[in-house]
Amino acid sequence: MSKSLATVVATLLAVGGPSAAAAIPAAASGTPLQEWRTCPGDKIGMECADLQVPVDWQKPGGRKITLKLGRLKATGTSEGSVLVAYGGPGGPGIAITQSVPGWWTGLRERMDIVTWDTRGYGEQFRGLSTGLPCAWTRVPVPDVPEDDADFGRLSDTNRGYAEACRLKDPELFAHMTSADQARDMEAIREALGGGRLNYYGASYAGFYGQAYARLFPGQVRTMVLDGTWNHSAADWPRELEEMARSNEEFMRRVFTWCAANDCRDVPGLWRKVIDRAERAPIPTTTPDVAYKARDLQSFALAMARQGTPGWPSLVRAIRKAAEGDASDFVPARGSRYPDQATGVTECADWPRYAGLKELTAATDRLRRIAPLTGSANTMASATLSCIGWPVPVTNPPAPLPAGLPPILGAGAWGESDAVQRALALVPGSVTIRHDGPGHTLYGDNPCARERIDRYLTDRTLPPPGTAC
Repeated sequence: MSKSLATVVATLLAVGGPSAAAAIPAAASGTPLQEWRTCPGDKIGMECADLQVPVDWQKPGGRKITLKLGRLKATGTSEGSVLVAYGGPGGPGIAITQSVPGWWTGLRERMDIVTWDTRGYGEQFRGLSTGLPCAWTRVPVPDVPEDDADFGRLSDTNRGYAEACRLKDPELFAHMTSADQARDMEAIREALGGGRLNYYGASYAGFYGQAYARLFPGQVRTMVLDGTWNHSAADWPRELEEMARSNEEFMRRVFTWCAANDCRDVPGLWRKVIDRAERAPIPTTTPDVAYKARDLQSFALAMARQGTPGWPSLVRAIRKAAEGDASDFVPARGSRYPDQATGVTECADWPRYAGLKELTAATDRLRRIAPLTGSANTMASATLSCIGWPVPVTNPPAPLPAGLPPILGAGAWGESDAVQRALALVPGSVTIRHDGPGHTLYGDNPCARERIDRYLTDRTLPPPGTAC
């Protein structure tokens, strides 16, 4: 069985850590694609080529950066190309494709598989395109500020992390949004011959696809958004609420399971643990490590998302925390978690809070909607690290436009609902659902892979309500 996408990306990124978009001319301004040659270190017959594109797409005659493309040619008669991206952001398309060549066996009977290493994510991410030469610092997800002074300190701290990276290359730092990746995709499409785009985007690369659909709706032939979230919401506060409801459902699944598995006490214990941790962090046996409520909620969600294999461990951790010891929540990879990498792409893609009043109101609203999980693992929590960021939000969520062909979504628990919301305004679109845990479907779900391949080749969508 192939590795899950999350495992592959996490392994390959282990070293590096991981207004509406402005209008641009319909035609991209990349230079001609250089000759295809064997990829560095190739073991699967993959060819690579370089493509020069503007670092700032608003200045097509300005400075250029290099995109490294990879191609697996069709094993039969090629009917075109499918452009593939794995998310991250920063997932190295060439290295990941070389690590999972079996994923594409069926599709390659008729299509070339083309991928690329996304701009900015260079050697530290095992990428071969022009990189942003900075230290991608992993920092704990910040606490919600308690007062205006605390909000100001958070803003200053975040700006300090960002500036250490931005000053290495201010121009590239400011042009690493999902919309910039989408414009690169358009240059790749033109360089491959100009036929309409076939695209498979997994995880964060689903946002590249949504940005491309907004910028170049007339160039889309087929598009698959697998295991992604909704970057096409017209009402962002409401979308945050949907994220929180989805997280709450993960915990409710655990508690429903407990009703039949000798842990009926756990729902009540969990509420007591959260109430206690709101008042004071619960200690662990790891020196200087104690967890607040949102930390424990984040850990619990990670365990709940594993499905039944992870639920007994979660039950034990909750029971132990109720006795005053949160040690069973300490992750194997270190006590810094929950943490995240420098958000060079994320902080320009997602709305952030301008002041404490707005932030507090949003957090309180999510806690009311999702009392078991609160704002943990939503974009309301993730974008706390973006407060004070030196680059504005230049690629905010916005609805997909009219005129797009039907798009195919896919996802497991939570993800399928999110991508379906993203596609709600695109007539004829279908979402493949997997009623179980996981992140993305193509790599590990043969049922979904078969239907995705059929759509990418023949534009044949599965019936609405398809489950895999």
